[in-house]
Amino acid sequence: MRLVGYTISEVMGKNLVQEFITKEYRAAVKAVLDKALRGKETANFEFPLITKNGVRIEVLLNATTRRDEQGNVIGVVGIGQDITARLAQEREYSKLIDSANAPIFGVDTLGRVNVWNQCARKLVGYSTAEVMGYSLVKEFITKDYQASVQAVLDKALDGVETANFEFPLITKAGARIEVLLNATTRRNEHGKVIGVVGIGQDITARLAQEREYSKLIDNANAPIFGVDTQGRVNVWNQCAMKLVGYSLDEVMGKNLVQEFITKEYRAAVKTVLDEAMTGNETANFEFPLITKHGIRIEVLLNATTRRDEQGNIIGVVGIGQDITGRIAQEREYSKLIDTANAPIFGVDTKGSVNVWNQCARKLVGYNTDEVMGKNLVEEFITEDYQASVQAVLDRALHGEETANFEFPLITKAGARIEILLNATTRRDEHGNIIGVVGIGQDITFRIAQEREYSNLINNANAPIFGVDNEGMVNVWNQCAMNLVGYSTEEVMGHRLVEEFITKDYQASVQTVLDKALDGVETANFEFPLMTKAGVRLEVLLNATTRRDEQGNIIGVVGIGQDITGRIAQEREYSKLIDSANAPIFGVDNEGKVTIWNQCAVKSVGYSSEEVMGKNLVQQFITPEHRARVQSVIDQALAGEETANFEFPLITKAGARIEVLLNATTRRDEQGSIIGVVGIGQDITGRLAQEREYTRLIDTANAPIFGVDIHGRVNVWNQCAVRLSGYPSEEVMGHYLVREFIRMEHQEKVQGVLDQALHGEETANFDFPLMTKGKNRLEVLLNATTRRDEQGNIIGVVGIGQDITERIAQEREFSKLIDSANAPIFGVDTDGKVNVWNQCASTLTGFSTADVFGRKLVEDFVSAERVCLIF
Repeated sequence: MRLVGYTISEVMGKNLVQEFITKEYRAAVKAVLDKALRGKETANFEFPLITKNGVRIEVLLNATTRRDEQGNVIGVVGIGQDITARLAQEREYSKLIDSANAPIFGVDTLGRVNVWNQCARKLVGYSTAEVMGYSLVKEFITKDYQASVQAVLDKALDGVETANFEFPLITKAGARIEVLLNATTRRNEHGKVIGVVGIGQDITARLAQEREYSKLIDNANAPIFGVDTQGRVNVWNQCAMKLVGYSLDEVMGKNLVQEFITKEYRAAVKTVLDEAMTGNETANFEFPLITKHGIRIEVLLNATTRRDEQGNIIGVVGIGQDITGRIAQEREYSKLIDTANAPIFGVDTKGSVNVWNQCARKLVGYNTDEVMGKNLVEEFITEDYQASVQAVLDRALHGEETANFEFPLITKAGARIEILLNATTRRDEHGNIIGVVGIGQDITFRIAQEREYSNLINNANAPIFGVDNEGMVNVWNQCAMNLVGYSTEEVMGHRLVEEFITKDYQASVQTVLDKALDGVETANFEFPLMTKAGVRLEVLLNATTRRDEQGNIIGVVGIGQDITGRIAQEREYSKLIDSANAPIFGVDNEGKVTIWNQCAVKSVGYSSEEVMGKNLVQQFITPEHRARVQSVIDQALAGEETANFEFPLITKAGARIEVLLNATTRRDEQGSIIGVVGIGQDITGRLAQEREYTRLIDTANAPIFGVDIHGRVNVWNQCAVRLSGYPSEEVMGHYLVREFIRMEHQEKVQGVLDQALHGEETANFDFPLMTKGKNRLEVLLNATTRRDEQGNIIGVVGIGQDITERIAQEREFSKLIDSANAPIFGVDTDGKVNVWNQCASTLTGFSTADVFGRKLVEDFVSAERVCLIF
C-alpha cells in the first residue's frame, strides 16, 4: 500500500495486469504469471507497477506458485524489491562513462561500435552519430594494425581479456593517435558475452619520448652497437665511433662479423648473435673488434635480443666495455700462480710438464729446468700409480675435470709424497683444451692417520662396509666377512649393488647410496646382502656420507645389524595386512607410500608398483584437500592419531573416492615414529547421498534450519533465506535463540532445542523468528534430533511452515467468537471446556476462569432434564 498508494479495497479483486501494468509490459508480466500458475516459478523478474499517482515503479520479483493444502495451484504470490533507484543508478553509471576523462569505447560481438564517450569524441574528432554501428577495425584502424587489433577483440569476445594493448586510431582530421588500452569482455546479466569495452590512455606523447630514448643511447658514454636479423649493423652510437674509429656512414648496413671481426673469432661471434636471434641472450661475452687503424680491441659485451612492440625479434643490441687493459692484467695473474704457497703444476696435451711453481719446487726438490718438458707420469709417478694418474690426465684433456684426486709424486731425494689434487682442464682464449693444471696439498701425514682408523673399523664387532663415489666396495671389515662369507679380496673393488644385492632391491639401495653421496644420510635403512652360500641376509643400516678433510664427499660407509629374523616376522604381518578386506595404506616420515594392500588396489585402481615410494598427498590428493590431509599425517607423525577422518584419493581412472580413515602412528621396535598407517572404508556413495540430501534441503520450498549442540545455526536453506531476509552468511555460526528469537520466547524455544538435543523430539511447535526487517514470523516446526553415523546427537534440524497469517487469522477468529452476541462454548476431546465467550459468561453468570478445564456435562448439565443450567 505504501509503495503503490492503493488501499486493499481499491485493488482486491481487480485484474493486476490490465489495471496496474503499463501496456508495453502486460504481455511479459502475464506470461510470468501464467507460468507460475502452471507450477513454473520465476526468480528476479523485473516487474513494472503504476502507482495511484501515475508514477511507474520498477519491482524485482520472485513469482511463487501458491497451493492449497492438497497441493492444488490456487494463485501466485510474489515477494519483491523496489529497484527504481537501482535502475536510476545504472543510468548514472552510463552518464559517468560518457563524461569520464579517459577515452572509453566498445564494440558488439560483430565488432561494431556501441560505446563512444565524450573523451573519445574529443580525442578522435568523430561524433557519436558518426561512429555508432560502424566497424571499429575496418574504418578507424590503419591497415597495418587491423589484423592485430582484430585478434585482441576476438580474444576478448572469447573471454580472454588483454591489458596494456597499444591500439592505433585515425582521427577525423587524418592524424594517427596511439592509445594504450585495457580490452575488457562485456557480459549481460546472465554472463553471456555481448561485446568488448576498452578504457584507454593517449600515449602519442609517450612514443615521442621513446624517440628521445634513442637519442640517449646515441649519446651514452659506453659503446652501444647492434645488428638486424641479417647481421647488418643498424645501431652504432657515438662512443662506438670514438672507440673503433669508424663513422656511422662507414658501418651502417655492413655485416658486423665479416667486416669488423678477426677471422679467428668470426665463428664464435656469429654463434652468439645467432643465439640472441633465437631469444637466448649472452652476458659478458668477450667480443673483439678491429679499429679503423688496424688495432684489435677487446670488448666485454652483453648481447641482448631486440624486439618490436609485438614481441617479434628484429635484431641484437650490445652494450660493451673496453677490456683491453683487463687482458693485460690477466698476464699478471700468471705471476701470482708462480708465487702461490700451494704446489701448482701442469702438463700440455702430450703430458709434458709446462707449469711448475716455486712451492712445487720446494716440495719435490726439482727445479723448473729439471722438470719442464719432461713427461710427468713416466718420470715422476711410481709405477703402481702411473695408469690411474694417466687416466685422470686423459679425462681432463677431454674436458672432464677431477676433484680431490690423490696424486703420488717421487721427490728428488727418492721419497714418495701424497698429493690431494684438483685436476683442472686448461683452455686457450678460444676455448680449445691446451693441457691440465693442478693445485694440490701434501696429505702424506693424513694418509698415515687414515690407516689407523682403518684398523679400528676392521676390528669392530658390527658389520661395517662402504663404497666409493662409483659404488665400488672399499670398506669390508672382519665382522662383515664372518656374516656374509666373502673375504676382503672377493668384494673390494666390486660393485656392491650389482653383485651383492638382489635385483628387486637394487634400485632402492642405489637410491640410498646416491642420496648419501649427495650428503643426505639415511638411518635404519633395510639393506639386503647375498651371502657367499646364496642366502639372503637383511641388514638394518645407517648409511653415512664419507668426506675428506675439505668436506668433499668421497663415498658412503654403513654400520649395520642382522635383522633377518625380524624381517621374517614382519612379512607375516604384511601378509595379513595385504589380504585384509578393508583398504589399508600408509606412508613413511616423508609422506611416501609404504603400504598399499590388495583392497586399496581394487578401490583406487593403482597397483602397488605404481604408488609405492610416491608422495601420497602430492600425487593422489586433490589440490584443495592437500593442506588438510597433510595436517592429519603430520599430527600422526607427531604421535597424535586421528579417528574417522574423511580422506580423499584420486583413482587411476581420474575419479575421486572418499575414504573414512583411522590414521594411526606407526613405530619401530624402539618406539620411534616411522610413519602413518590407515585402515579405511570407501564412503564415496554415502557422501554422494549426503550431498543429495543437502541439495534437497537447500532447494526445498519449506523453511529448513538447524543448530549444532551449542545452539549455533548450521543449516539455513534458500526458503529460510527468502522468508527471514537473512542470507546464509549472516546466520551461519550465530546463536539462533540469542540473536533471532524475541526475549520473551527465548526460554521456551531453548527448552525445545534442549529436549531435542536429549533425543526428545517435538512436533508442531510454534517457533518465532525475527526477520532482518525486524518483523516477527511465526513458524510451525517439527524439531528433530540430528545424529551422526554412530548415533551421537550432533544438533537439531527443523522443517517448518510460515503460519504468520494463520496465527493472525486465528486471533481474529478468537476475537470474533469472544465478542459474538450469541453464547459460544466448546470442549476438548476429554469433554473439558476450552471455549467460553463473553455472551456465555453474561448468560450463565460463570466467568471464563470458572469453567475453563472443567467437565461441561458433569459440572454444568442437569442429569434428569439433560439441559444446560442456564
